[in-house]
Amino acid sequence: MKDGMDRRNFVGTSLAASAAVFITPTAVVRADGAPAPEEDVVPTPFAFAEVSVSELQSRMTKGTLTSHALTAAYLARIAAIDASGPSLHAVIERNPDALAIADAMDAERKQGKVRGPLHGIPVLIKDNIDSADKMATSAGSMALTGSSAPRDAFILEKLRAAGAVLLGKTNLSEWANFRSTRSTSGWSGRGGQTRNPYVLDRNPCGSSSGTGSAISANLAAVGIGTETDGSIICPSSICGLVGIKPTVGLWSRSGIIPISVSQDTAGPMARTVADAAALLGALTGVDSRDAATTASNGQSKTDYTQFLNANALKGARIGVARNMAGFHPQVDATFDAAIAALRTAGAVIVDPADVPTVGKYDDAETEVLQYEFKDGVNKYLASRGATSRMKTLEDLIAFNKTNAAREMPWFGQEQFEKSQAKGSLSDQKYIDALAHCRKLSRADGIDAVMAKHQLDAIIAPSNGPSWPTDLVNGDHYGGGNSSVAAVAGYPSITVPMGFTAELPLGLSFIGGAWSEPKLIALAYAYEQATHARRAPKFLPSASYVRA
Repeated sequence: MKDGMDRRNFVGTSLAASAAVFITPTAVVRADGAPAPEEDVVPTPFAFAEVSVSELQSRMTKGTLTSHALTAAYLARIAAIDASGPSLHAVIERNPDALAIADAMDAERKQGKVRGPLHGIPVLIKDNIDSADKMATSAGSMALTGSSAPRDAFILEKLRAAGAVLLGKTNLSEWANFRSTRSTSGWSGRGGQTRNPYVLDRNPCGSSSGTGSAISANLAAVGIGTETDGSIICPSSICGLVGIKPTVGLWSRSGIIPISVSQDTAGPMARTVADAAALLGALTGVDSRDAATTASNGQSKTDYTQFLNANALKGARIGVARNMAGFHPQVDATFDAAIAALRTAGAVIVDPADVPTVGKYDDAETEVLQYEFKDGVNKYLASRGATSRMKTLEDLIAFNKTNAAREMPWFGQEQFEKSQAKGSLSDQKYIDALAHCRKLSRADGIDAVMAKHQLDAIIAPSNGPSWPTDLVNGDHYGGGNSSVAAVAGYPSITVPMGFTAELPLGLSFIGGAWSEPKLIALAYAYEQATHARRAPKFLPSASYVRA
């Protein structure tokens, strides 16, 4: 969930059959004209590439596609380009029951029962979300392999009830990137290193890196990530996706391996705003196991697609957070083009509309997360009961030391050790740090700027360009803007904004608590005005271009 880098600057059967063949040599040359290595291969077209959830649902309604055929096609796609070919390492485990679930949904459809827009739709979830099935829930760590959780996470219960097909689980930064202060995003002891589908030697960013890489590469229709600070927004933007980081409490966190009770949330990651909105509404609801969801009563919706409005920018007041840009010249140029597109679509641009408290809570946030991680992970491990031999954070630290060759070949567990040294959540130091974070990010931050300028949303570049993956030195993060909404517990949405050197860039829409309907409308209108997303090309490196 925790990106952590800012702390360091810190159809039918025939389609399914044809979908099994993807990898053929395709002409790829470097920018200097030199040929690519012979082993570099590029996936050939996929039958369901870039097809939306609504279109897939329409085909199943018409009878030209079954959930079984669709699920089989995605499983073949995973085998062809994730486990081999470009070898994205985005999917950590495939669900052995996926086709059986698809068959059950097809049978229901034949009987006239359709549960909703996700009925029969294959979905990938991050491997820190509990599933009481044949798959492990491990946070990417060997410490939790070999057993499944005793109960589905609340959001997975909702996902199953909506008729979705759980296709598998995605790789992640181990322990949601809260193990080390110099980790490499997308690496886990269990799953290895996830690759960016746009440029394979580049990093996919954030702890939800597997979900970002997988959905961008069309390994499933939609996916679920989790975020504490940046781990939905960063991998979504760097992998050319729409990502929604909801208000804390809109989706339950029970059954999700935690970092922070005050900041954690899961959220949708998809190729379009419409797909993300369809997933968002299906998983809302008050959960007795998560007190934060109580506040969502009367605020949440079961259908966010009703807010998709291509004209939503007309008259909307959009504030430009200039003090959240300036970290890369090409990002700034693309951001300026995005502002121009918003203005052309009818938005009233307030420029600048800076958030004055950005960065002033960084040390306090780290303090809060270290306290909350120890408390949360100890409670989570206790909830696993006999399914896990790990009972405490102290057990995890000991396991990593004993298994250092597999678990710590590249970086250590400084965050674990710092968290273990913290006291309880009744410590005054923790209470003061949390109050400081909330005041600066909310009342003195987002709320103040929104009120001062009467804004509908604040915008900022979501990220800098992706960096080359470097297991020796760790991440080389180039800038981004997840923290202000993350620390506040407020929603943000990233939408594809453009590219630099074939590397995707995102635009973030940030708002006050429970403003998902408005943000979805604005993000959708921007998406429809720009259509900035394009599918990944699986380039070997940024020095390569297609002939």
